Amino acid sequence: MIFVGEGALLWRAVQHTLDSGLAVDLVCGPAAPRTARPDVPFLAVADVNTVAAELAGAGTDGLVWSVNNRMIFRAPVLSTGLRILNVHHGPLPAYRGLPEVALVYAILRGEPEFAATLHQVDEGIDTGRTLAVESYPIGPNDPYHVVLRRGLQTCHHLFERCLPLAVADPDWTGERTRPTGATVADGGGYFGRKALVRLHEYRSHPNFKRATDLGFLADYLPELTAALP
Repeated sequence: MIFVGEGALLWRAVQHTLDSGLAVDLVCGPAAPRTARPDVPFLAVADVNTVAAELAGAGTDGLVWSVNNRMIFRAPVLSTGLRILNVHHGPLPAYRGLPEVALVYAILRGEPEFAATLHQVDEGIDTGRTLAVESYPIGPNDPYHVVLRRGLQTCHHLFERCLPLAVADPDWTGERTRPTGATVADGGGYFGRKALVRLHEYRSHPNFKRATDLGFLADYLPELTAALP
């Protein structure tokens, strides 16, 4: 199978796959970190759609995992016949887009829980069929950095749970019971860069301080850090 993405969450998924005795044909992402496994082929790319042929040729089981991946799959890859599954940090369809931005708004809105969602990738952004959901709580006083760490752990746990299901059945259509995840207080929506630049409008919101308390994660979220007033 193939993995597309970046960061620790991606490489944890790769390591778990290998530890499970499964083959990793290729990892594709913006850059290989020093912690990347030297025995796993890595392809550095800024746009995954430019290497559609390479992905199609490398995959031995037709399965692609998108984990902590900011690249958007378009026609070149979607037309290869590869099955692409994305681990999205957020309940869908309520919190589509950039997970780190969506989480700020979820805390601003007082959501009591958030979720990790596994979905099949289609032509839209976070619009494909939901296969599995795993929710986790947001405490009334939890700061952003605590919630994000909890969410990343939930994302990895969701991957671990769904990996054998997707591998065992190429036609797996998801878990029979798929909870909708977080209660949406304000209708949800798409949270991209436009939502990011609007964050300053919420400076007087009672939840703003904890919703933007990035803690030690500030260095890992440069776009979000730069957008905060």
